[in-house]
Amino acid sequence: MNPLNPAAASTAAAAPAAVPSHNGKPLLQVRDLSKTFVQGDSLVRRMMGRRPDYLKAVHNINLDIYPGETLGLVGESGCGKTTLGRCILRLYEPDSGQVLFEGVDALKVQGGQLRKLRSQMQVVFQDPYSSLNPRQRVKQMLSEACLVHGLCTQSEVGERVTYLLEIVGLGRSVAERYPHELSGGQRQRLGLARALAVEPRFIVADEPVSALDVSIQAQVVNLLMELQEKLHLTMLFITHDLRLVHFVSHRVAVMYLGGIVELGPSDELFERPLHPYTQALLAALPKIDPRNRAQAPAIQGEPPSPVNIPRGCPFHPRCPLASEICTQQEPALEVKQGHMVACHHVD
Repeated sequence: MNPLNPAAASTAAAAPAAVPSHNGKPLLQVRDLSKTFVQGDSLVRRMMGRRPDYLKAVHNINLDIYPGETLGLVGESGCGKTTLGRCILRLYEPDSGQVLFEGVDALKVQGGQLRKLRSQMQVVFQDPYSSLNPRQRVKQMLSEACLVHGLCTQSEVGERVTYLLEIVGLGRSVAERYPHELSGGQRQRLGLARALAVEPRFIVADEPVSALDVSIQAQVVNLLMELQEKLHLTMLFITHDLRLVHFVSHRVAVMYLGGIVELGPSDELFERPLHPYTQALLAALPKIDPRNRAQAPAIQGEPPSPVNIPRGCPFHPRCPLASEICTQQEPALEVKQGHMVACHHVD
């Protein structure tokens, strides 16, 4: 049954987030994924004999995302969250590693096979306006995606566009408008409708509500959760908002300086964080009760430059628990006390 067929779609409201059932086989597997950007590689720089700098944005990432779940990805600005999402979708070409979607390596397919795979993996951008064609009306954007992928005929386009607008909470009158005639919340809903137009199974939501007002954020987040339940979507939810990621995610991965430092079930990670970086992030959350102040100290210093990542554990220059082994040996991400963490001092 086609989940985006107006006659077949369920109208039931989304249930609260719960750990989805699966057969133990991931929908998406990321293996040893790395991406490095070259900085300062100009002709003048080379003529002066100066070597370019290599920025390690993503370093040996390993992730499994299961059907129907939302994996939250959090971390400080510049830690590589967006780069990881774009590498998974091949908006950036990774330097090495694998992205296996149902066993097919997305980094190796080409041509028609790549087009088919991309229809299964879509993105909702942080800034919807920059990703929308200002010269196209809403109906042109949505109908183009449907026709290019052969999901409907020309005679069915109107009905399909209307349905896509309705499931994201936009009226059919919006179909004749241009992006500049829409509010920020409407543009983000349009970006979601465009992603859903090709019937994907996996969506990368790259900080989809950070540019919206708080009241609109709640509407868009609830819409995402409802559509995930209704259309059986799997999602990588990228954000820097810890409270939001706790609300929407089944599992949470904490990223620091291009690598995953902790990964576990959302409730467990927030109730019992194991990595000093995760502990410091949670301690920094604003408290409503002024008598309930954070006990853990704030993170000291600034993140090191990804051009010059410290030897050993990348977090050791800012870690209160750092010892000699932390400066020499990078800890592996492994299971400790119930979930995965990369730290020498968990035990």
